[in-house]
Amino acid sequence: MNSITNTNVIDKGFDAIVIGTGISGGWAAKELCENGLKTLVLERGRMVEHVKDYKTATMDPWDFKFRGLPNNETKQKQFKQNRTGFVTHDSIKHWFVNDLKHPYNEIKRFDWIRGYHVGGRSLTWGRQALRMTDLDFEANEKEGIAVDWPIRYKDIEPWYTKVEKFIGVSGENLGLNHFPDGYLSPPIELNCVEDYFRSEIKKQYNNRHLTIGRFTNLTGEAQHDGRANCVYRNRCMRGCPIGGYFSSNASTLPAAEKTGNMELLPNAIVTELVYDDSLQKVTGVKVINSETKEQMFYKANIIFCCASTIGSTSILLQSKSKRFPNGLGNDSGELGHNLMDHHFQVGATATVEGFEDAFYKGKRPASFHIPRFRNLPDSESKQKFLRGYSFQGSASRTNWKRAIKELSYGKDLKESLLKSGPWKIGMSGFGECLPYHENKMTLDYNKLDEWGLPTVSFDCEYKENELLMREDIKNEAVNMLKSAGFKNVKGYNNETFPGIAIHEMGTARMGKDSTTSVLNAFNQLHSVPNVYVTDGACMTSSGNQNPSLTYMALTARAVNHAVRNYKKIK
Repeated sequence: MNSITNTNVIDKGFDAIVIGTGISGGWAAKELCENGLKTLVLERGRMVEHVKDYKTATMDPWDFKFRGLPNNETKQKQFKQNRTGFVTHDSIKHWFVNDLKHPYNEIKRFDWIRGYHVGGRSLTWGRQALRMTDLDFEANEKEGIAVDWPIRYKDIEPWYTKVEKFIGVSGENLGLNHFPDGYLSPPIELNCVEDYFRSEIKKQYNNRHLTIGRFTNLTGEAQHDGRANCVYRNRCMRGCPIGGYFSSNASTLPAAEKTGNMELLPNAIVTELVYDDSLQKVTGVKVINSETKEQMFYKANIIFCCASTIGSTSILLQSKSKRFPNGLGNDSGELGHNLMDHHFQVGATATVEGFEDAFYKGKRPASFHIPRFRNLPDSESKQKFLRGYSFQGSASRTNWKRAIKELSYGKDLKESLLKSGPWKIGMSGFGECLPYHENKMTLDYNKLDEWGLPTVSFDCEYKENELLMREDIKNEAVNMLKSAGFKNVKGYNNETFPGIAIHEMGTARMGKDSTTSVLNAFNQLHSVPNVYVTDGACMTSSGNQNPSLTYMALTARAVNHAVRNYKKIK
């Protein structure tokens, strides 16, 4: 066994340890505990209690100094988080890390957006829940790119349904093979301009469909313990006191707690999975208390790595032994490679004439969605680039901010501002990034953090295929808006870098062959079967869909596999 001297060895009879409390960690905890396993859940960040710790959830714009815009101190402490343009507002900046305290290195720019606390980014995610399809699972094999997924849609379909039933996904089924139907609650409504745009797209295109996005904002009559239907405040990233959207804090962690089988430990930084050469398995994890810096070793029989793509891969790379000198389970040498993120910030905007007598109620927390229509099985949709993209967008009426450029004053200005402004519409593409071996993260042992751990270095970029796709995204956004008769149509293709979509994935990929992949079809390390990785690190390709639903489904499936195997040998 690796050395655990100067470490407190703690053996409380845990069957399993889950590292991380975000989207996948919460699901691992729930499933393990509900299956009767005594489970320790480790979170490197602070405790966050549902409702109690959502400090800005009910604050209004005027409650924030300078309407919440980041001040100079925030810009210094969160200088990389601030590059996003949206995570350092006073209402949510506490959910994201201090970049000075948690540094990383960029061989090429990578916008790594992190939140270290119980619940992780499940508190701040975009809440879109989309299924991948065999169009995604088969693409690598058909195109001779990277490695083949070891699973197909039929393997994960029932787990998608299980997850959707529990978390609550609103939306509508369209009966499209490349946009699979799911277990959905009533859709959030499109507004009148979006509904008009939908009808125009249907008239003019035979393979394009506009629908409301599938969001984990509760609607309908289904009961979800401790959660209520969304009330359209659109303050989701602050934390929702009524649990109107899915988060670990409002949903999976309470379910795990309810069983009496979970022990949750915040401020616990996992530094290493300890491999026993004689037993040929991991026997537990080494942890540093982030506040006291006390070192501990926790024993367990099953380990689930759900610390996020970069977090889980960092832990595996740090877990070195005689058997695994290059990181736990890294026989293939692929650990850290094949880093992907979706690319976006490309699309078009327009103004809309008419509909002056129409408005909408509330602040809808959802956008419309146009599923992928490029490189489908038919010949008509084939392009010079590989894979595809989808669109997200919305239409709304402009507000009083239009007065900033208004040349009027006095009574006329006041009366005009009491009326709703004109309509505008915008849409942005989300495109797939191919799994390039040379896109990677590594550890720098010459630059340590305050806990003595190596910092992460990123060497990742978008390449020709993504750049060609982006041009098509912009052109087709412009074409669709113009075809609907909208005015002042303007396309945009902003400079963007990996990480900004906050969908990083792929650094410990699944595969059929242990010489070219890290994980098998059930998310186990090929060479260490009692260790599972079910967060974004496991992804073999990225698809164009928001990936969190897939992480949750893969986690539920992997726990089912782990529990069945564990109970056989126990």
